[in-house]
Amino acid sequence: MTFKELNLIAPILEALEAEGYTQPTPVQEESIPIVLQGKDLLGCAQTGTGKTAAFAVPILQLLSKPPVDNSHKTIKALILTPTRELAIQIGDSFAAYGKHLRLKHLVIFGGVPQGAQVKALHAGIDILVATPGRLLDLIDQKYISLKDLQIFVLDEADRMLDMGFIHDVKKTIARLPVKRQTLFFSATMPPEIQKLADTILTKPEKVEVTPVSSTAEKIDQHILYVDKKDKKKLLAFILKDKSIERALVFTRTKHGADKVVKDLYKDGVRAEAIHGNKSQNARQRALNNFKTGEIRVLVATDIAARGIDIDLLSHVINFDLPEVPETYVHRIGRTGRAGAAGIAFSFCDEEEKDNLKAIQKLIGKQIPVVEGHPFPPSDSGLVKINLPKNKQVVKRPDAVHSGNAANKKRFNKSRPPKKW
Repeated sequence: MTFKELNLIAPILEALEAEGYTQPTPVQEESIPIVLQGKDLLGCAQTGTGKTAAFAVPILQLLSKPPVDNSHKTIKALILTPTRELAIQIGDSFAAYGKHLRLKHLVIFGGVPQGAQVKALHAGIDILVATPGRLLDLIDQKYISLKDLQIFVLDEADRMLDMGFIHDVKKTIARLPVKRQTLFFSATMPPEIQKLADTILTKPEKVEVTPVSSTAEKIDQHILYVDKKDKKKLLAFILKDKSIERALVFTRTKHGADKVVKDLYKDGVRAEAIHGNKSQNARQRALNNFKTGEIRVLVATDIAARGIDIDLLSHVINFDLPEVPETYVHRIGRTGRAGAAGIAFSFCDEEEKDNLKAIQKLIGKQIPVVEGHPFPPSDSGLVKINLPKNKQVVKRPDAVHSGNAANKKRFNKSRPPKKW
């Protein structure tokens, strides 16, 4: 299927073609017709599936239909999203897909002075992309009215919950007109998010693509066992490979991200960090430097990285394994996009082995182990077994030794062929 077959208007098709888009992704193919019909939508789609265009494109088309109000006096569509980075990228998408339309959009978020945002609101806009805190603040100051809203999009609902924004989301919903079209997107559907969806959606159509337990087939995944104290050395060793043009490194904490950056600089690797304690300008500068190639390594926490969309990102490195298995899928999904191949390295120390088990259970596969790197764990989990004729083999303790063919086959499968 092509975008032309989705009954999109010529100005949008022209803009999509200019962006190099000809065929919709599965979530776009399913969602766009539903939204164009004015129906509510419940979309379960993870990052990297193309869901921004799945709602931005039909919203632009719906708002461009006659009679068109070119006065831009009232906000007709609101997209609520958890992070500043994601809000900016959604705004960029509206700008790209709607460049031939007479619709105005604005992105607002906290962490910066509100003056420029208020001035733009006074000038009039049709589409507002916002983070919860700044939105409620400007509503309370009477700078924003949602009384004429036609379309409401709640994006990354599960991340809203993770970041503690769910109460702000509910406050926002309470200020919306009862009669509206609602589009609800979430990568996962924990009970509280499902309950929220049931509350705000009316007879929604459901679209579910790329389940959270799946990972892109073209992503080459690897586990590297290493002592916690040696992780920084292993990271520096990997990044000495100049063929790694861009690597996104994930840490569990903000402090950890800053420490990784300092350690990399000591090893001659330029890197910058993004996390919640960084100012908006610092975060955007680091992201731009990463996109343009000024730096080849970006170190991020999960919350700050949500919404990062980098073309040709070859490597994701999990410096710390996430405690929530679904987060692993989101992380490695930053690479291997748009049909491109990608590589994901994950460091695992002794304390993280339970996290690894949970991840492998979720994705339904064993991640190959890389052996032979310069920093193996002090307790490598390998033991020697005495065999007749004084022969020695190195074997994993969880592999059962036996002379029968079945167990030999089992042992051989358990030993990964990957070598550093």
